[in-house]
Amino acid sequence: MGILRLAAGKEAGYFAFMNDVEFTAELNESGTLRIPHEVAKNLPCSGKARIILLTADRDGDREWQAAAYEQFLRDDAPEDAIYDSLAPAL
Repeated sequence: MGILRLAAGKEAGYFAFMNDVEFTAELNESGTLRIPHEVAKNLPCSGKARIILLTADRDGDREWQAAAYEQFLRDDAPEDAIYDSLAPAL
């Protein structure tokens, strides 16, 4: 595996053309991420990379998202039926 050292506050700059690579990594206290060998061997040997980390949601966020999704799946209230007649027929 390759190792990616995390440095907060560094700007990667603007990239006009980008390729995306996705993998799951374990965060640790040493400030490094391990890049799986099968991913690392397909990366360029030099240049800049823009790194975006997505971490697990907090419990409160999950509850809010579940409630919002449940509300989204509910039928419209009867008073909102007027908007159905304004939409073009498919």
